[in-house]
Amino acid sequence: MDRRSFLKTTALGGSAAAATTLAAPAYAQGKRTLTMVTAWGRGLAGVFDAAQHVADNITAMSDGNLTIEIKAAGELVGAFEVFDAVTSGQADMYHAADYYFVGQHPAYAFFTAAPFGMTAQELLNWYHHGEGQAMHDELGQIFGLKPFLAGNTGAQAGGWFKKEINGPEDFNGLKFRMPGLGGKALGKLGASVQNIPGSEVYQALSSGAIDGTEWIGPWADEKAGFQEITKTYYTAGFHEPGAGLTLATNLDVFESLSPAHQKIIEVAAGDTHQWNLAQFLNNNGAALQRLQAGGVKVMEFPDSVWDAFGKASAEVMAENMDDDLFKKISDSYTASMKASSSWLKQSSGTYTAQRDRVLG
Repeated sequence: MDRRSFLKTTALGGSAAAATTLAAPAYAQGKRTLTMVTAWGRGLAGVFDAAQHVADNITAMSDGNLTIEIKAAGELVGAFEVFDAVTSGQADMYHAADYYFVGQHPAYAFFTAAPFGMTAQELLNWYHHGEGQAMHDELGQIFGLKPFLAGNTGAQAGGWFKKEINGPEDFNGLKFRMPGLGGKALGKLGASVQNIPGSEVYQALSSGAIDGTEWIGPWADEKAGFQEITKTYYTAGFHEPGAGLTLATNLDVFESLSPAHQKIIEVAAGDTHQWNLAQFLNNNGAALQRLQAGGVKVMEFPDSVWDAFGKASAEVMAENMDDDLFKKISDSYTASMKASSSWLKQSSGTYTAQRDRVLG
């Protein structure tokens, strides 16, 4: 089914079909400006940095002929409204985590993170040397989008809690912030799951509107200030082992660009993915040491909780398998993950374990 046929036969048609009536792009002396809306508050550590980096890349690589005007969350549309803004033509491109849009299609989770899914390296392997990018395109075409991975947080922490988690029953009634399919899995454990934009999470946790939250990892979490509210921090989570970020351009806008400018967007996004992943991984270790020095108690979930996470995640994935596109992407994703994991475990996994043993 092509994207316009899909849009005419779904509830999304009202906003997305408007992509065929885009306002004329801004031109001045042969130069073009595209508006990027983001899911991130301005200055939000790491994630807004990625949006800024890809925008700066595009402008620099085009010698200023293609300029990106960034609108942070709330400046043009809300954090979770960026998808509709781009499909409707209100904006030209978005930078966000695609799992925010599982309401549009649950398969969007695979391009950020799926529960018990891919690490950052495994995601990149599938995306560039498996079927990942082609499947991202196939999903995007339904909604009139041309997507690229453009950032990665690496493995995300299990989150901040106002009380320790000793068993699966401790999630029952817990008000917890977690987007995507991971959030749906927590819901199966009885949690009251909230999907709150990043720039609003501190206030929600501080006010008691939520009892706990995941955000990203030690560096971004420290910048957000969650350690001022609670000292209980779980450093490993099941929900986002390598969370990808996406730059998606309205497909009609993308196709109106010259081949050179299209390639610039692609290359700028790819560079941003690696730059952003390194940014998070470079900063997390030192940030965790500072958090611990400030009294944060670093914890791990007990095995009983991991088992409950696994059971709930399997149920969530199974519930979506009747969607043919979800199943197709899931099958490709899982096969690639298993192939990559097999080698990584036997090579770098063994090496790092032995390195730690030998060097102490």
